[in-house]
Amino acid sequence: MKTSFKIILALVVGPMLMLGAGCGRPKVYRTADGAVWNTTYHITYRASVDLHDSIRAVMRGVEASLSPFSKSSLISRVNRGEAVVADTLMIRVLTESRRVWELSGGAFDPTVSPLINLWGFGYKPGDPEPSQAKIDSLLPLVGIGECHISASGEVVKKAPGTEFNFSAITKGYGCDLVGEMLARNGATDYMVEIGGEIALRGSNPRGEKWRIMVDAPVEGADGPVHEELAVVALTDCGVATSGNYRNFRETGEGRAWHTISPVTGRPAHTDILSATVVAPTAMLADALATACMASRATDALAMMRRIPDAEALLVTADTLLRTPGFPEF
Repeated sequence: MKTSFKIILALVVGPMLMLGAGCGRPKVYRTADGAVWNTTYHITYRASVDLHDSIRAVMRGVEASLSPFSKSSLISRVNRGEAVVADTLMIRVLTESRRVWELSGGAFDPTVSPLINLWGFGYKPGDPEPSQAKIDSLLPLVGIGECHISASGEVVKKAPGTEFNFSAITKGYGCDLVGEMLARNGATDYMVEIGGEIALRGSNPRGEKWRIMVDAPVEGADGPVHEELAVVALTDCGVATSGNYRNFRETGEGRAWHTISPVTGRPAHTDILSATVVAPTAMLADALATACMASRATDALAMMRRIPDAEALLVTADTLLRTPGFPEF
């Protein structure tokens, strides 16, 4: 997977505690930390056995299916034009991506992949300042609304040259999948964070909601710095923060951000510095946060207000904007 595009969310977690005994071993809070997909993960969960091997197995499964950086992955085979029967992971991600594409009025579109590559933010070498002719040649390939899974289970693309890059939804989905595995193994209290995306269930080691610190979009003299914007108490949801100030490149025409507009084929121009979304799943929160960053603040706020059970905090240079249900801090 590519380097995380997301603002890292610092996690406020208490010490390991032993809570009650089941039929066998007592359940205790455990931690699992490491590196995956060119980013890091931090997981806290309450279980009677260590599940780190199973956590890694889930991550390997996600990479084998959805990583455009692995030449042997299922999605890389689709991108090369091979006839591929979609697995469960690809079906879920493609289905949710089409739904968010509709909810966002096209602002979220993983088939913008060839243009992400063109600008040098994807899984192929790019051009630091591509010509308008190159951009125009790739725009007809964009359109996830014209992609689907056939009756025989194969991925049908808009055009032979259409490619998918689900990186703006996969880390969130990976968090959900790890959480689902933990729950199947009896761990109903957990915090799964991968590259800034988070899936939460149950209680933290203090028996309270999980406390999540959101970074302020601040640049220091040597680059972005971690500075607290807010700490929110959450559970039974997914959380994602997206922002452009951590992943950009200076060009002769100015700063080029990694979020590419599916409409213009150029880095999206937005007054939003960062967008934090709380949704029923981390996959949905991940995709919606990216959709916000491809929109102006007023449009992103209007979009989020139309979506049930999802809330957003948008940071601009002048103010904080939030939907009515975003947690207080």
